[in-house]
Amino acid sequence: MAAPRALYVHVPYCVSLCPYCDFVVYAGAAARGPRNRVAAFVEALRVEIGLRADALDSRFGPPGTAGRPPVDSLYLGGGTPSLLDPGVVAGLIQLVDLRFGLVGDAEVTLEANPGPDERGDPVAWREAGVTRISFGAQSLDVAELQRLGRRHSPTDVADAVVGARAAGLTSINLDLLYDVPDQSLASWQRSLDGALGLAPDHLSLYALTLDDPSGEGLTGPSGDHLPTTAGARRWRDRAKPNQDEDRAAAMYELASLRLAAAGWRGYEISNWARRGHECRHNLTYWQRLPYEAVGPGAHAFDGLTRRWNAARFDAYLAALRPTDGTVPRLPPGGSEKLDPAIANAEAAILGLRTDRGLAARAADAPPFRAALAWALEEDLIVSAAESRLVLTTRGRLLSNELFERLLEVVDKGSPAR
Repeated sequence: MAAPRALYVHVPYCVSLCPYCDFVVYAGAAARGPRNRVAAFVEALRVEIGLRADALDSRFGPPGTAGRPPVDSLYLGGGTPSLLDPGVVAGLIQLVDLRFGLVGDAEVTLEANPGPDERGDPVAWREAGVTRISFGAQSLDVAELQRLGRRHSPTDVADAVVGARAAGLTSINLDLLYDVPDQSLASWQRSLDGALGLAPDHLSLYALTLDDPSGEGLTGPSGDHLPTTAGARRWRDRAKPNQDEDRAAAMYELASLRLAAAGWRGYEISNWARRGHECRHNLTYWQRLPYEAVGPGAHAFDGLTRRWNAARFDAYLAALRPTDGTVPRLPPGGSEKLDPAIANAEAAILGLRTDRGLAARAADAPPFRAALAWALEEDLIVSAAESRLVLTTRGRLLSNELFERLLEVVDKGSPAR
């Protein structure tokens, strides 16, 4: 157990709900208009930040002491945090600096939608303390954006990047989706080339996944997901037959080759950066370092235990802003203490997700010897510098199968097949 190295803040509001999205999001009247609940959320959020910090003070001492170094990164994700007033964001950053501490060169990320009525003022973001902005572009193809239920256009993405750069934001990310229903390899290449033409600093490329949180038992009162709407379920049922694994693999390979040729570092399975612009916050996750998290549905990790807040906003608000005269308390949720075997498997998987890879000695030691030997034979991993094992491009494409084999050792208590 150790003090957190990063803090995630979940802002659960969007103007509209995209049918593929499984993040904790409240849209429409909850986000905008006379009945919006954003102000109540911000008040509750500030209380939770204080309560989480109080617990850390008791356990490790105040921020800045030997046992409690200031956090390296703050990530405001969502949802659409750029819907917040810049003054609110500035106040949250100041509160985090006061209660958690921020290192002098802290990475402070704000997620934003690229549309002109959603991205906010980039100068105001910089003045509030934001250093890095992440735009949810998803595609630069008009038809694909419409198919995904996005509200912005390719021109909006370009305008957003130009504005952020002119405002002096030091790092800009674009998210793009591939394996979009009926997407072609040619349209994917146009989006990729168009994104590179905008000269961002970082690209996150994700295969579109259409899950069923309700079917997976994640949407109960203490669950970290909200139930999928009937409309979103219908959209997903129509979309799934128009996805294609082979086409998705070809898209990933195309991106890997194109970005490598352009000098970008593919430092994690889904993430590429110009040198020096790797996302420090996400590296905290992949390096399995402790992090704190606040907001509905947010997940935290202290090195031994994973904890999550429930997704339901009413319960979140009732705990942190009680109306019955009781004192504020931490919101409902759940936790899971990881046993050593699970922790070891998780460390191996997270290590392999990055271009740093895994120490080669892992291939010679149980419990993962058979799985890694299979991966070497299948050209999924190779030996690299400093006696490390790293995924090949083929390995990245088939990483889920390798990761399942690594977890199978834990689940069955026997060597992987």
